[in-house]
Amino acid sequence: MAKLQLRRGLRLEARANPSTLMSWLSPLLALALTVLCGGLLFMTLGKNPVDGLSIFFLEPLTDLRGWSEVGIKVAPLLLIAVGLAICFRANVFNIGAEGQLVVGAAAGGAVALYFDDGSGTSGGAAIIALVLLAGMLGGMAWAAITAFLRDRFNANEILVSLMLVYVGQLLLSFLVHGALKDPEGFNFPQSKMFSDDFLLPIVLQGTRLHLGIVLALAAALAGWLFLSKSVAGYGIQVGGAAPLAARYAGFSSRRSLWTSMLICGALAGLAGVSEVLGPIGQITPSISPGYGFAAIIVAFVGRLHPVGVIFSSFIMALFYIGGELSQSRLGMPNAITGVFQGILLFSLLACDVLINYKIRWSK
Repeated sequence: MAKLQLRRGLRLEARANPSTLMSWLSPLLALALTVLCGGLLFMTLGKNPVDGLSIFFLEPLTDLRGWSEVGIKVAPLLLIAVGLAICFRANVFNIGAEGQLVVGAAAGGAVALYFDDGSGTSGGAAIIALVLLAGMLGGMAWAAITAFLRDRFNANEILVSLMLVYVGQLLLSFLVHGALKDPEGFNFPQSKMFSDDFLLPIVLQGTRLHLGIVLALAAALAGWLFLSKSVAGYGIQVGGAAPLAARYAGFSSRRSLWTSMLICGALAGLAGVSEVLGPIGQITPSISPGYGFAAIIVAFVGRLHPVGVIFSSFIMALFYIGGELSQSRLGMPNAITGVFQGILLFSLLACDVLINYKIRWSK
């Protein structure tokens, strides 16, 4: 039986039959541990833990506007997490969704600027669809670089995709300082504001919640159907869980690599262009506050299931809104959101370890 030595006297012993039920319940337990640790954190910083947790988790959900703001954050997180769930199930560790989001936003935004003449009549549903498609193609092209290097040279996709994030961000900065910069923007590194007929439609009147949330939910449903009902999705899952068995059954690991990477790149690019056509309304150097990296946690908390990530993306979006409120109401540092994200991830890892291993004392 496999054993992992931690230190003298303490070891982890693999369980013969890990609980499937506890595996699915562990995200809820991890969330409870996150709330507990968050309360201790507020207490350590001299804040009332009840008030701090209330502002962080409950205040955003007290009215319709709060729910809509959470929904705005859910949209990009959910889109990216669905793609990452497919990648990770294929045993392809794409860590560069942030770069694919940025390039998708730049590509789609550039197409929007090309058609936007400022007349207020040059947009419409067909042009918006074209802009969204351009964003998806931009994200796919950026993901294809990683897939090609992994396929052709067996390069490590973790390192390649991660390094391409910084290349993508520098490319965006180059564009907003040059070709895409608003000539009447007082030299600020940003594009002109998009006309109203280029922005995504609002789905909840009186709020900022836009069509991106509908696209995200549709992507989650499509991802579930792809993995559970299609031959390609089945091949991806078999290849990720048992590569030798997949090869024996005739499933191509190369096809799984390209399929999963392109799907993830397309969804990340769609998330990016939805941001510039949604709450931002223009191309700026800082399109994302780190959605591509946060979505990695979302994917694992959602158990790499396209429907499970709906729950986890809601929790992560709540962290973003709650973190902003705790900064303005309690004077907390802006790192508070990242701290809660990290606590959630480590709590989930701890729960998973205890589900799969027993703690034993060595004699």
